[in-house]
Amino acid sequence: MAAAPLSYEVIANNLSREAENKIHDDAVARRFGFTGGLVPGVEVYAYACHLIVRRFGAEWLDRGVAECRFLKPVYDGRRARVTAESDGDVLAWKVESEGVLCATGTAAMGDGRAAPRAIVDYPVVQPATDRPPASEATIPPGAWFGSKPLRVTSELAADYLVGVAETDSLYAAQGIVHPGQILRLCNYVLAQNVVLGPWIHVASKIRNLGRARVGETLTARARVDGNYERKGHLFVDLDVLVVAGDDRPVAQVAHTAIYRPRQVIEAA
Repeated sequence: MAAAPLSYEVIANNLSREAENKIHDDAVARRFGFTGGLVPGVEVYAYACHLIVRRFGAEWLDRGVAECRFLKPVYDGRRARVTAESDGDVLAWKVESEGVLCATGTAAMGDGRAAPRAIVDYPVVQPATDRPPASEATIPPGAWFGSKPLRVTSELAADYLVGVAETDSLYAAQGIVHPGQILRLCNYVLAQNVVLGPWIHVASKIRNLGRARVGETLTARARVDGNYERKGHLFVDLDVLVVAGDDRPVAQVAHTAIYRPRQVIEAA
């Protein structure tokens, strides 16, 4: 017998309203044709993770996999409804808000293998001290980037759980860093190395390699796998390894973003 569909609702919260990326600012987002500032995709993914962990348990944080695509904006203060249904060993999920399909994805238990590249193949690179504007020349395929160390203090972890309205007691009880907070490192590694205008995270493929713990320091090491134009937008693909401390991988992520929307290009 098929498992009953899962559902979960949350009031979306734009945790990046004060961020450098002004796609999360109401006024700027409206100039792009949106209703208001966009709730970051990493937080939409965080909402979905509630059902993923409910389905697979905490072990998913150690070796689970997931894919997510962000189709339409989720807006601050609006209700977001996550539903998920199992198809064999795969959980298919979606996020809707006010009747609009905003994100889709899948999740499953992984096979426990390490990242395709060894950690030594992801060099430690210091983030840029003088960031150049993002372009095909400054984020070329093959380039390596690094993020600033992020120590996940108890206060930071607790604030994030409140920010994404996480009701699962697992994270606080066991001192586990939320997977949405880990995915945020993939945004940081791009934004901390080049100057971006309004930009949009559009998709990620995540392989969990071990749960991150509160009190640890996290960094991201990223290789640019692609920089290309599609439908007038400029995209970047990153292969990101998120590392706890100096040598413990916690997630590998194929991360895709529109780093220069066509609206910016057309206005130039």
